[in-house]
Amino acid sequence: MLSITINGLRLAASEGETILQVARRAGITIPTLCDHPHLTPFGGCRLCIVATQKDRLPQTACTRLVEDGMVVNTETPSIVTFRKWVLGLLLSNYYDAGYAAGDGQVTEFERWVKYYDVQPPEEAPTQPRHVINKDPNPFVWVDLNKCILCTRCVRACAEIQERFVWGMAERGSDTHIAAGADTTMVEARCESCGACAAYCPTGALADKMSIGLGRPDKVVTTTCGYCGVGCNFDLHVKDNRIIRVASNPAAPVNSMALCVKGRYGYDYVNHPDRLTRPRVRQYLLEGDGARAPGQPRGPWVEVGWETALDIAARKLRTARDTYGPDSVGVLTSAKCTNEENYLMNKFARQAVGTNGIDHCARL
Repeated sequence: MLSITINGLRLAASEGETILQVARRAGITIPTLCDHPHLTPFGGCRLCIVATQKDRLPQTACTRLVEDGMVVNTETPSIVTFRKWVLGLLLSNYYDAGYAAGDGQVTEFERWVKYYDVQPPEEAPTQPRHVINKDPNPFVWVDLNKCILCTRCVRACAEIQERFVWGMAERGSDTHIAAGADTTMVEARCESCGACAAYCPTGALADKMSIGLGRPDKVVTTTCGYCGVGCNFDLHVKDNRIIRVASNPAAPVNSMALCVKGRYGYDYVNHPDRLTRPRVRQYLLEGDGARAPGQPRGPWVEVGWETALDIAARKLRTARDTYGPDSVGVLTSAKCTNEENYLMNKFARQAVGTNGIDHCARL
């Protein structure tokens, strides 16, 4: 165990940890743009530089490994001056067209620009250098005018999704992120998971379905219903409609990662054709609920859950008692949780008395 001092606070550290990791664990904020706890340290933005007594020049906290007895200062006057200079350089190639100004999503880049009160330099662009929303991907908004070349999207795609869609193209002032060999995202084998947009600190990559929809009235943390993995995320809700699905870093199962369905497949919630209450055939509500041979099945009728479940239980019981337990088959789904599938197994074998249960994953 090593001992280091950050801003006068003595802290314990482990061999191989960086200054930034120790500071984060202690609740000490060091500004970063290219770094993220889930990604390999890059040291490209230089915003996290700190002063150490052992080094002649400032060091990037995201890459500098700790040493026993190290003394670190994170906010000296010279460090603040350097960070303002770095932010000014980034602003000199940054252009915001303002299309997302009303969405209330303050980016990490905007946060630090405001924190250090940095104004755009005179040479900052007044017109976009790149086409806004240049990629036809239906889910990911691409605006390279906001890109600061932090490569978070490149590393997230490679290290988390392992799709290797994003890379770097050209050199010098023409350097930019590119999908594949400067093709469209889909042509570069993009799965539209949105991880690149989730990790982007500037809004250069964003959720296309949410652009211009404004601020949410509330944020609700919930569990995805598409499969049994149990991914958590935050629903941004406005006027009782979902306007965005955002990653929740505290999610125990998936952290920031989501698939295309979990992140972008939420239109069904407010779709006019969505069934929100159970429906049964009219004849099931009349008499003994039996249908005579040749009798039409009749229209669907909305009922309460208790009525629908009672009918289902009655019909299953009748089939079991009349034709035997093996006349009932149970098919479960990979879209259910392990616990729900276990209950269906228990229902089939103990309540119905049949071993006729199978799972869609085997089909």
